[in-house]
Amino acid sequence: MKMVGGLIILVVTFWLASIPVFAQRQPTPTPSPAPTTETATHSATATPSAVVEKVIVVEKPDITEPTVETKGRLERYLDEQRLGPLNYTNFLRYSIRQAVSRGVPANTIVLILLFPVVAAIIAASRHLLGIRGFGIFTPAVLSVAFVATGLVSGILLFLVILLVADLGQRLLKRLKLQYLPRMALLLWFVSLGVFAVIFLTSLVNFGTITNLNIFPILIMVLIAETVIEVRIGKSPKEAADLTIETIILAVVSGLILSLDLVQKSALLNPEILVLSVAIFDIFVGKFVGLRLLEYLKYRKLLK
Repeated sequence: MKMVGGLIILVVTFWLASIPVFAQRQPTPTPSPAPTTETATHSATATPSAVVEKVIVVEKPDITEPTVETKGRLERYLDEQRLGPLNYTNFLRYSIRQAVSRGVPANTIVLILLFPVVAAIIAASRHLLGIRGFGIFTPAVLSVAFVATGLVSGILLFLVILLVADLGQRLLKRLKLQYLPRMALLLWFVSLGVFAVIFLTSLVNFGTITNLNIFPILIMVLIAETVIEVRIGKSPKEAADLTIETIILAVVSGLILSLDLVQKSALLNPEILVLSVAIFDIFVGKFVGLRLLEYLKYRKLLK
């Protein structure tokens, strides 16, 4: 509980500290020609909130959404690459172009190709570094949600969901309900908490959260159920450690998914990517030595 509260304070502090920097980066307005009567009438009715909304909407392209800017960027990479005759070294590239030409969004293909990369990173973090988290699926899906929401906004929203779920679990202990009705009530608490966050952020024109679609929100709500189940079967400290490690894995994976170089490599060299991930997974699976955190923990005994 204290760790979750501390993380929320840290994220809020980071967000508040980034506000003046964002304001300094706004371009200086340049003189424009005199507007026509219709344009002048439209601009006269503009409200300050509309101006703020326009500023917030200008963000980095979201790879989880097939927007015009994202599609144009990824499809431009495909157009710039020249392919030779079809053979076993470029059959995936031909398949990608065929799928894109028939209407499949390029960003969807990139996410499908990069999801095994995220899974490999999480598996390596467990077997090589000793960072556990909630398995592979939970941090991998959470990383996609962070990419869709933005890193700071996603962490803040997820921590609020965890905080509401924790409070709900403490309140429902006295009712002594069966498992499924209790989980249903916890999701009821979480849904109300998410609605409260969206409502409050809309009042302060924090458009990053208010403009979210249901996809990343549902992911975070469902992951909260996993966190609650872990808290029931483990000690509070162990559950808190697993939660923090899951967030760390999701943040690192989300940063990797957001890199333009990684997206471009996955789209233009899918054969190399797929083969490299498979070889890396086999290497990690064969490793039987001490993990990094175990080595640091028992280094005195090893000496």
